[in-house]
Amino acid sequence: MELQEIEVYINKDGAVRIQVRGATGNSCLELTKGLEKALGGQVEAREMALEAGAEIKQPVQERQRLKGSE
Repeated sequence: MELQEIEVYINKDGAVRIQVRGATGNSCLELTKGLEKALGGQVEAREMALEAGAEIKQPVQERQRLKGSE
């Protein structure tokens, strides 16, 4: 199994961005499901990398912005 990484960025205003590397297809969604829920579960935007649709094994990057919990 290849190394999979999840990077979480939190802006000063509380906005959260999640980026996944090393996952293929839609598996990045499963990797971040629990984290999204813990952060409030309100995804404002989801941007999938082109590689997400590819059948060959290439890194997939997922970028998400989660609405800050209030």
